[in-house]
Amino acid sequence: MELAKIENLLEKYFEAETSIQEEAILQAYFAQDDVPDHLTQYKEMFNFFNNSSLETSNRSIKLSKQSKKSISIKWLSIAAMFIFFVGIYSVYQQNEAEKEEARLAYMETQKALDLIAHSLNKGTGAVAHLNNFNKGTDAMAQLRTFDRAQKRVFNK
Repeated sequence: MELAKIENLLEKYFEAETSIQEEAILQAYFAQDDVPDHLTQYKEMFNFFNNSSLETSNRSIKLSKQSKKSISIKWLSIAAMFIFFVGIYSVYQQNEAEKEEARLAYMETQKALDLIAHSLNKGTGAVAHLNNFNKGTDAMAQLRTFDRAQKRVFNK
């Protein structure tokens, strides 16, 4: 039964579906001397993983302190980004102010055009009386033609 469980755990291991506890069971199993022949290749692999995890290095690593130049470059880039964003914000505000100014100019123009239209509408009443005047001048023109026709008839 244990061999079937180990083979099942191996399948899960190669599918990357094992937990840390299941991997510990596999490492403990393959650390034994008594492993079936068809699983010996996995014994070498798990022993390699176990041995390599125990390796350490005695080499010291020196971490360099940040130079003033790298610090100043960081602050310079932060300042440049700040100036960039302030510039974008000011352009946006200026654009908004221009839009507001244009909207106010449009409203004033609309008021002026409404006033002109109102004044012109008042004048249309006076123009309506001109229509009566035109009727009178038409009647006088007819009288003139009658008068000319009468002079031709009687003068000849």
